[in-house]
Amino acid sequence: MTKRLSAQDLQGPHRAFVTAPFRGAGLEMLQQVADVVLDPWIEHVPLRIWDGAKLAERVQDCSANILIVESDFVMGPEIMDIGLQIIGSCRGDPNNVDVAAATAHGIPVLYAPGRNADGVAEMTVALLFAVTRHILQADADLRAGQVFKGETIPYQRFRAWQLAGQTVGIIGLGAVGRAASWRFAGLGMNVLSFDPFNPAATHTNLDEMLPHCQVVSMHAAPNPNTLGMMGAEQFAFMPEGSVYLNSARAGLHDLTALLEALESGHLCGAGLDHFDGEQLPPGHGLLARTDVVLTPHIGGATYNTEVNHSMMIAADVAAILAGELPQHCVNPEVL
Repeated sequence: MTKRLSAQDLQGPHRAFVTAPFRGAGLEMLQQVADVVLDPWIEHVPLRIWDGAKLAERVQDCSANILIVESDFVMGPEIMDIGLQIIGSCRGDPNNVDVAAATAHGIPVLYAPGRNADGVAEMTVALLFAVTRHILQADADLRAGQVFKGETIPYQRFRAWQLAGQTVGIIGLGAVGRAASWRFAGLGMNVLSFDPFNPAATHTNLDEMLPHCQVVSMHAAPNPNTLGMMGAEQFAFMPEGSVYLNSARAGLHDLTALLEALESGHLCGAGLDHFDGEQLPPGHGLLARTDVVLTPHIGGATYNTEVNHSMMIAADVAAILAGELPQHCVNPEVL
């Protein structure tokens, strides 16, 4: 039986323990409805990520009844049994919270879908330019005093096809995919999209879209149906000389198949912003390739992402405390 949050639970005073980065109007709004103890994980060096037991200890130390996290794990009986009335996860998917346990305890779990959509979309465009215009290699040559290496000039070594007029295929037309779509269109690219769950997508069959795309940009959500969806067969469907981008999750493609497609020359480049464990093992074949740009999951690392999730979570906390329904609650049945 699901426990429900009662009117008595909503009576103040309230104290929020916030381990997420919180800023802007959202922080001001939260401070209006609760006493806020702010201790963002991102400001700690060395890195500090708490599990449920340590988190429960800190929540009790500051007598908080509201907990807002981004990277800490809200799991286990220690954290669920201390009387929390609201949990906020500053993620698009609150997978760092045991939602089933929170629901059983009558605790609403808030989340922040699309908080980093613009940041990740901008990173995707940056990867595309870096790959196609050889920006990192040209920068390295200049810094090393090798502008005229091999008795050539940069204009010879770094020629490229412009993006305007090319076709890009977006895989996954969610918040990030949509944000990337209009940016690609603004570059003069023809935009196709694959998403079987979004009627606005141009294609419901991925393999039918891929042969038309000089650029393929991955924005699907990772789940059992999408993991490994870009494999050797899919890379082969892409036109020769095309570029693959992934600013979503590494599990969505077969990394070995991608490396083989690059080594064979079928693909001319790739831009990747995520890897298992945020890094590649030493000596991996991608590390030595100059046709690949690799970044360690920084697409959403903008201050705007923090402003966005702060406002979304704070607005929903304020709504719950006012006896109203929040907009982004993964378990509204407890309200």
